[in-house]
Amino acid sequence: MPSADRIAPIRGADHAAVLDAALEARAGGRVPLVGDERWTQGHWDAVVRTVRSHGVPQEADWATFTSGSAGTPRVVLRTEASWRTAYPAVTALLDARAGDRILVPVHPVSSMALNAAAHARATGLDVRVPAGARLRATDLAGPDGPELMHGTPWQLRDLVDLLEAGTRTTLRGVLVGGDRLDPALAARARAQGLRVASYFGAAELSYVAADTGDGLRPLDGVDVQVRDGVLWVRTPQRALGTVGAGGHLTAGALQDDDGWVTVGDRARLEDGVLVPAGRADEAILTAGATVVPADVEAVLTGIEGVQAALVVGRPDALLGQRVAAYLEPAPGTVLDAAAVRRIRSAAGERLAVAQRPRHWRTVPELPRTGSGKVRRLDAGQAEALAGETLVVRPDASPVGDRA
Repeated sequence: MPSADRIAPIRGADHAAVLDAALEARAGGRVPLVGDERWTQGHWDAVVRTVRSHGVPQEADWATFTSGSAGTPRVVLRTEASWRTAYPAVTALLDARAGDRILVPVHPVSSMALNAAAHARATGLDVRVPAGARLRATDLAGPDGPELMHGTPWQLRDLVDLLEAGTRTTLRGVLVGGDRLDPALAARARAQGLRVASYFGAAELSYVAADTGDGLRPLDGVDVQVRDGVLWVRTPQRALGTVGAGGHLTAGALQDDDGWVTVGDRARLEDGVLVPAGRADEAILTAGATVVPADVEAVLTGIEGVQAALVVGRPDALLGQRVAAYLEPAPGTVLDAAAVRRIRSAAGERLAVAQRPRHWRTVPELPRTGSGKVRRLDAGQAEALAGETLVVRPDASPVGDRA
């Protein structure tokens, strides 16, 4: 089969059917590429065309998204073996038993969801998906209720809120990834009788370290180092590479150094415990999704009326971070409320759900570096430059993409 023909594009509103189709495509020797049904058809067509223009290496089994960017999609290619090597650890973290039902509330476009489904198929678990975008009481119990859940901190919070309100559940264990788990939330979940484990990883590296209550510790077979504050990893879970703009397969964010790689995460090691400290490349982690500011900025500055854009992550108690956009108007342009609504609408057609800013501000002028590039600022510095808040809408949470 030609390498381009091995790609199996899949998306749809029935998430259980999407996951089943992905598993069947993989079993048939094809490489499933799962998209988001909320993307425009034009965006989805462009993503599929980009991947097919390169084709995939013969050894590739899975294609997953790391940032879901529009125009410059980042699709991570990996082997089945790179995931399978971590299955024993995942089974132990979940305390999974053959025949257990596992609830996967993460959108199928996420590598976390595909990884969870692949692990379930390999270990005799039965995958369940919730009825809607948010967990409900009916998802948690009943004669076919799940014993396990694999999701994000945002979804664990929904679960705990339901249980504390009196909802009954058949769940006994939860595995949490995609973002840092608040210890207070983990304690609340354990107080409800749940076994809780969390992990730290990346779409390109899969599982790096796990925490069952005593801090994040590297998984067996995974070596970690911190060099100048940046985390380096040596792991058999490493992906083959990333398909980027133009359909070229590259190492992506991975940087080789004698078998060690990094995706730019900052961290420190304290007595064998890994303490993450955010992305060195300013990536925004929002409800388990990784958003690269430069990708969003490129889309915004391509919209009429925008001279320059700065995208940052604003702290958010529920999502970890919320994507915020600061817009500098083009010369002779006034970015009033109507203009920003137009920009927001245009951006929504070109950006993946996780990338869409939830907080919009205008600024008279964004600061530049000596070379004329927009200077990177943190959320506080950006807010100090801002003018009137024009659009603030608490949209539904983005999907998770790390696994």
